[in-house]
Amino acid sequence: MDNSILQLLHSDPLQAIGTMALAVLIYLLVGLVPVCGISYGIYFLLTLPMRRTERARMLLDLLELGLREGRTPEGSITSAAASRDRSLGVRFHLLAAHLEQGWRLSQALEQVPRLLPPQVCAMLSTGDRIGDIGKVLPACRLLLRDSVSYVRSALNYLVLLAFAISPVMVVLPIIFRVTVLPQMKEVFAGMLEGQSLPAFTRFVFGGSTWVLVMQLCMVGFIWLVTLAYLGGPRLHGWVHRLLPNLQDWLLTRVPWRRKRLQRDFSAMLAVLLDAEVPEAEAVTLAAQSTANLAIIGRAQNVRARLQAGVSLPEALRALDSSQELQWRLSNAVRRGSGFVRALTGWHESLDAKAFQLEQSAAQLTTTALVLINGVIVASILIAVFLILISIINQISLW
Repeated sequence: MDNSILQLLHSDPLQAIGTMALAVLIYLLVGLVPVCGISYGIYFLLTLPMRRTERARMLLDLLELGLREGRTPEGSITSAAASRDRSLGVRFHLLAAHLEQGWRLSQALEQVPRLLPPQVCAMLSTGDRIGDIGKVLPACRLLLRDSVSYVRSALNYLVLLAFAISPVMVVLPIIFRVTVLPQMKEVFAGMLEGQSLPAFTRFVFGGSTWVLVMQLCMVGFIWLVTLAYLGGPRLHGWVHRLLPNLQDWLLTRVPWRRKRLQRDFSAMLAVLLDAEVPEAEAVTLAAQSTANLAIIGRAQNVRARLQAGVSLPEALRALDSSQELQWRLSNAVRRGSGFVRALTGWHESLDAKAFQLEQSAAQLTTTALVLINGVIVASILIAVFLILISIINQISLW
């Protein structure tokens, strides 16, 4: 302890205690505030999908409660907004303001696109068109369960790798190449005149341009995935306006996203068929509920086959070639009703498979990145130690 503080303790203990307490407080503020800020930032980013899901689930709860009480969806939302509850969010009150002007729910949702995920908005619009939103609420809730899988994937260190380990993969070789390696070359040249660096060292530091390009591409890909995770409906809207066909086509190529699109289409198709919507129109509306242009394009082929006289299970081969969907749908078609009940198991199976595929991909990606990062760091260390070993061997021969 400092002598001045010891003297102060003997002369004025209270002032000394106050000085020490102030020093501890300053230390805590300087040390803990940044740590707490960074921790909260990570928590905020990781839980973005869950918060979006909670907002959507709250709106669905309000709609379901209002329908049970005999109110219209528009009336349920406007009455909830009349409470001026700030926890509902600014966009919810903006939606209520559009409804108070006499707009229908589907029209108002188009004016507030970032309130709900695009698929939920499309499903609610479909429910509004058939005149019974309550029938599409279970399909909307099934879609909202996907956020749990998103957060678990992020917790498998994908986001942490994007912000922590991945930049090291690029920065560390550059630092060694710019600062450390030239100095080692000078030392090596001064002590071992006429000799060149070890071959592995030259490979790692001398001809590593292609390695650096590969690392930059990997880091760029990871940051792109991270941006897609954090962007939500706003980023989806921007990309959809710029590259609508490309984005939707890529989503159908991702295995777990493809299965979820199949699940959403099948769930809405079952709801529409139980509502006695004509098959051709039901297929079109179900495809529109996925908010995916690739699925909508395939649905047009299904509709053309239906109009040509092909049965619904056979026509759906143009969109989904799985045998299970066809025989389940065939059984429901023979009964003429109970499509939702007949396809519930199929939807749960698709949901489980999508969850499994997404978690497996996250874990494999994380493991691969850690291994690649380890190989890069180990190569740099080996290259450096080979120089030192050459110098030590030469010194021992003198």
